[in-house]
Amino acid sequence: MTPEFTPTARRFGIASAVSVAVLQGAYAATLIVGFLALESPEQPIGEPMFTILEVLILAMTPAMVALMVAVHAWAPAHARTWSLAAVVFMGVLAGVTSSVHFVVLTLSRRPEVVELAARPLLMTFEWPSVAYALDILAWDVFFALSMLFAAPVFGGGRLATSIRVLMITSGGLALAGLGGVATGDMSLRNVGIVGYLGVFLIVVILLAVLFFRTEPVEASPDEGGTPSRRTA
Repeated sequence: MTPEFTPTARRFGIASAVSVAVLQGAYAATLIVGFLALESPEQPIGEPMFTILEVLILAMTPAMVALMVAVHAWAPAHARTWSLAAVVFMGVLAGVTSSVHFVVLTLSRRPEVVELAARPLLMTFEWPSVAYALDILAWDVFFALSMLFAAPVFGGGRLATSIRVLMITSGGLALAGLGGVATGDMSLRNVGIVGYLGVFLIVVILLAVLFFRTEPVEASPDEGGTPSRRTA
């Protein structure tokens, strides 16, 4: 039976896609401003940009999970195994990265933590550190897996095929960011950032368009069967 993409699911999908797009756009703008304010590329991003970035990530990740739930609701029956896996991996991403950024945001600048000799190895985003390693695991592994598992859901029309190609590109670039860990050169992680910030933003916008163009199922409880949906 064809899964139902109900009016509620359609509104949920559009709202979550718009939310992710707005938050990612704000994150990208803040990141650019933060980098431009640095005297050298080796310096960490300072305040207030750092705190703004942390808050944006904490707001963005639940919206990203919601977006993948909408993808699962949209997915045709033959692809729902793939879409469910994509939801799970996006949920793991959100759990790991939200935990890391919440801990860094709330604890890293407390006086008793600042005085810890081990603080740079625990709560900074300078390699090597525990916080940085966990964030790389979240974005370069679990985000990549979510995109690569979601990609087979889409196909057929030009819009859906574009989403599929861009999801594969986004996931592949995120995985390539692991080259920074393998070589110890964290500048290579910029490849991953292009995947989960730049390319993914385009994916999100196209998903909003796809959900908007998809006619939801309007099935009456008194009617037998499930009517098919149409994508404009």
